[in-house]
Amino acid sequence: MSTNGDHEMADAVAGADIGSAEIEIVEPQRIRVLPGSTDTAASFEFTKEDHTLGNALRYIIMKNPDVEFCGYSIPHPSEAKMNLRIQTWDEVNVYDVLEKGLNDLMDLCDVVVDKFTVSRDAFNASKTS
Repeated sequence: MSTNGDHEMADAVAGADIGSAEIEIVEPQRIRVLPGSTDTAASFEFTKEDHTLGNALRYIIMKNPDVEFCGYSIPHPSEAKMNLRIQTWDEVNVYDVLEKGLNDLMDLCDVVVDKFTVSRDAFNASKTS
């Protein structure tokens, strides 16, 4: 059963010039806060992630002295989801801790890529000499 509004929408879409319109692609949110979270203790669900991110992020976050606990789990091996739990000391905001952890991990990856590239280039140069 359709309404008059549905017809108007269909007419508007049919008459639209798709070539001149900008189409915005919205990616689904990949991190969500799980129920029961507070500002100092929160659980996050990462979709399309596994042990690769979970272990590295847990390691980086635990290096932060404001963090009391950080752990991750994969709820079920057939689902591409990873849960991360963070608890902080002294009213430190877990959202800030998560953001800092993600940024620190990105910085670490940049350093690894840079060092690898320099070593690879030096190795290739030594082979041709």
